[in-house]
Amino acid sequence: MSIPRNIYFLFAAVMLAAISAGTACKPNPPQSLPHYDIPLVDGWAIRSSAEVRDGGAVVSSPGLDLAGWCPASVPTTVLAALRKNGEYPDPFMGKNLEDIPRERFAGPWWFRKEFEIPEEKRAAGLRLGLDGINYRADIWLNGRKLASRDEVFGAFRTFDLDIAPAAKTGLNVLAVEVFPPQPGDFTIGFVDWNPKPPDQNLGLWRPVTLRLCGPVSLEQPFVTSRVNLETLAEADLSITVKVVNHSDGPVAGALRAELESLALSEGVKLGPKEARVIKLTPDRHPGLKLPKPRLWWPHQLGDQNLYALKLSFQAGNLISDKDTVTFGIREVADYINDQGHRGFMVNGRKILVRGGGWVDDLFLVEEPRVLAAKVRYTRHMNLNAIRLEGFWGSGPQLFNLCDQYGILIMAGWSCQWEWENYLGKPVDDFGGVMTPEDMDLVARSFQDQVALWRNHPSVLVWMLGSDKLPRPELERKYDRILEADDPTRPAVMSAKGLRSEISGDTAVKMNGPYDYVPPIYWFEDSKNGGAFGFNTETGPGPQPPPLESLKKMLPAGHLWPIDDVWNYHCARGVFKDLSRYLEAMSKRYGQPKDLEDFVRKAQVANYEAMRAMFEAFAANRPAATGVIQWMLNAAWPKLCWQLYDYQLMPTGAFYGARIASQPVHILYHPGNDGIYVVNDRLEPLAGARARIRVFDVGSKEVFKDAQDVELGANTAAQIAGLPQTRDPSPVHFLDLKLEDGTGGLIARNFYWLSSKKDVMDYPATEWFVTPIKEFADFTSLDTLPQVMLNVSSAFEPAAADRRVRVTLQNPSETIAFFVNLSVVGRQSGRAVLPIYWDDNCVSLLPGESRTLTATFSSGDLQGDEPELRVDGWNVKAP
Repeated sequence: MSIPRNIYFLFAAVMLAAISAGTACKPNPPQSLPHYDIPLVDGWAIRSSAEVRDGGAVVSSPGLDLAGWCPASVPTTVLAALRKNGEYPDPFMGKNLEDIPRERFAGPWWFRKEFEIPEEKRAAGLRLGLDGINYRADIWLNGRKLASRDEVFGAFRTFDLDIAPAAKTGLNVLAVEVFPPQPGDFTIGFVDWNPKPPDQNLGLWRPVTLRLCGPVSLEQPFVTSRVNLETLAEADLSITVKVVNHSDGPVAGALRAELESLALSEGVKLGPKEARVIKLTPDRHPGLKLPKPRLWWPHQLGDQNLYALKLSFQAGNLISDKDTVTFGIREVADYINDQGHRGFMVNGRKILVRGGGWVDDLFLVEEPRVLAAKVRYTRHMNLNAIRLEGFWGSGPQLFNLCDQYGILIMAGWSCQWEWENYLGKPVDDFGGVMTPEDMDLVARSFQDQVALWRNHPSVLVWMLGSDKLPRPELERKYDRILEADDPTRPAVMSAKGLRSEISGDTAVKMNGPYDYVPPIYWFEDSKNGGAFGFNTETGPGPQPPPLESLKKMLPAGHLWPIDDVWNYHCARGVFKDLSRYLEAMSKRYGQPKDLEDFVRKAQVANYEAMRAMFEAFAANRPAATGVIQWMLNAAWPKLCWQLYDYQLMPTGAFYGARIASQPVHILYHPGNDGIYVVNDRLEPLAGARARIRVFDVGSKEVFKDAQDVELGANTAAQIAGLPQTRDPSPVHFLDLKLEDGTGGLIARNFYWLSSKKDVMDYPATEWFVTPIKEFADFTSLDTLPQVMLNVSSAFEPAAADRRVRVTLQNPSETIAFFVNLSVVGRQSGRAVLPIYWDDNCVSLLPGESRTLTATFSSGDLQGDEPELRVDGWNVKAP
């Protein structure tokens, strides 16, 4: 039977009667009307519309023959569903992606789902929520067309449809015909980072949800906090929520809020079909002034405390709707430093933002295990932020994990829409959002994204443009949206250093580089991408992964020498190959003799280059306020712009970033031969001592020093320097240790330094790279004698999370250089991933011992037993 519209009047009448009765007698405990958010995840079927003769009325009716349809789970793109069902089994090997026919996805595809509404679960309010459609859709339910592609379009719009007129008790059939994006559409994009997905991410890429409630619903709740920034001992909360009367009659009731021991209530009267935003504030509800709040912090500065607010709307003795909002108490802001650069604060404390550019899987596949590892890796590298160029995430999981792990999010639009070759239509100085219709679509899309993500404490800033500014009219629309929907966060109108006629200077920069530069660049450059201000995307270029990952993306016949298949797994445009990276590797470390030699040198070069970038920004504070490595992760198996690869394999750059971003750190400045100490913590560093040792290429100590260290909170300072005259050795090793007053180790670092410096050609700088005129010379590293390490290891007994403890001892008189540890399956020989080493790619002085630990999941062994492997530049292990 269908659910009649006049059921609204019945519920409204019952509510009003309950209110009246409540004044004359003791009320009974409130009863909850049916309220459910039911994610429609499994049991979908998809098929190309070209293969389906019937129209929407038939496709959305029971009894359809589903032979030839592909089973699917939503969220999904078409290609992701086909691949999961066995088609295109290895699309990322070699150039296999080119073999997937684009024309198969040029037209619309049907997404069909059958679901039940039991008699006991039927409700007055029945709505269908669609959080992400790429790109247009006709939507049908039980033979009736609910919405047309003329109104349902936009990859970043969310849609909430009233389905009560078409819904039934019992079996229901939903059919969504999804149309692919066309040139000029504001869709999902990967710019020049990797190939385009053959289906253009056509599909239902975010959740589809069935929502059941009474005649009054609660929508878009939002909790804001104002923290006493001097004491951090109190916070004021405000709660806003849209209350919507779906019925044709008036409704009166109470909005109730519960937060731990706090309970609030506010009366609400709504006219027929009225929607109103209700705000609960501390001046009306003093209980919202919280003493001793448990604050949310980025992970290196404190705990990631989260609260759960319970909301309900009650009329008389009936609860029409309820919701739970998870939020964190914290306050974010931006500031402009003395040099005119923008920085950010959390809870009144300035932070150095260190992060990476995030990208989703090429087919938008989001496996919970993999997603959790990616965010945990970010934290493990001691980074505190990710930048979403494009509102990535196939649901709330990415944002939830960043809340949990204390990772800040810079969320905003991609440059995909700012350049004609990516957008597919002409652009101007403000990008491709040009017409009133375009601006309305993009503004409404932004408003929808704000509503989705604004309760997450991890969201630091809204980025409203990437390479360009929004058109002034569009910027005004953004301003109005944020004033109404989220006045609690900064907004930056471009990730590039530009000046808006409305908001003024963006006070950030996007000056590159994106290709290889040596360590000296970051410390020396003062005009482009060097360590000053906030660099919103930059990095030292390619990061080829270890050998095991290369074998998973390159066919055996293309593993060596480097060829066009390698280039296919680079980026696009000027980043189409590894030429600049290979030139630097060959001149600095020597021409690679074979694949294994290339991989060995690549990981050393990756470590050296990435460490320097993050260290330079740390050392140059407060002039330096933040840096986003381009990129953090990989949408597919690739050779550039990644700290860990598509297989979750850490690169050398991973461990370079990890050591450089330690909260307390000791580092070498190649520009002035200075030794610096960095203290990211909110308390001073006292009673520490720095120990400095220099060795020649023969592992003989040629310099030694020690310095006492006292350093304020959240700062960096030079504490020593290296002598200007050194032994004539072509390569030196620098060993740095920072100890506490008892000799306990606080931080350590190890460098290989060339007597011949890299020299940059700054006048020849282009937007993506500064050329190198003269190269450092590390070729004498190949003269290091082989070292046989003493290795002992112990794996803890099987458990969900396993730990290995490894002790390395160098019994020789030669430095054991760049020692790498890995855990593999004893039978498979495959690396166990993800894995979390407390340090890796380490070097051991003559006679030195190190103990390292790692954790990993037993499930990732896939029934195998773990085994330790040890290798290094000049290392043999038993």
